[in-house]
Amino acid sequence: MRADAKKNYDQLLAVAGVVLAEEGAGASLRDIARRAGVGLGTMHRHFPTRETLFEALLRSGFDRLAVQAAELESSPSAGDALVRWLRDFVACASDYQGVITSMVAAIEDPDSALHASCVGMKAAGARLLARAQAEGTARTDIDGTDLYALAGAIAWVGDQPALASRADRLFTVLTGAILTRS
Repeated sequence: MRADAKKNYDQLLAVAGVVLAEEGAGASLRDIARRAGVGLGTMHRHFPTRETLFEALLRSGFDRLAVQAAELESSPSAGDALVRWLRDFVACASDYQGVITSMVAAIEDPDSALHASCVGMKAAGARLLARAQAEGTARTDIDGTDLYALAGAIAWVGDQPALASRADRLFTVLTGAILTRS
């Protein structure tokens, strides 16, 4: 990539992160381009769809969560590792308002730009859950899809102005329901 194109790409990502955090997933791509100091054509050359922009923004966080899950697989307490990873998953999913809907849809759509990242992140959480289940510290009647849906639901709650103040408490309720008292 040419230096000027790389500069535009990086600037678009930086501005998009700010705008999506402020305005949510429905933010105007035209506004993102304008605030980044580039034309809409430049925006669409780098990010042909809204979803490709989301994927670029979220990929590093999702990749970080997958690496973190691999590291946590060797931690002494599988239950504590699962809770730590879930907290970080919810935080990552909450970074950009309204993006959780795209993440959930991407799991079912192999053509989605977000699909591979979301599937990898879901698999990482499923491995941590399976380890906690094998250790006897997590209930065995849920699977990785349930875990992803529950964590996504908590992230969604954090996106809702009327409910956001309850997100931490509901996270505690959720982890209390997943973990056993063994």
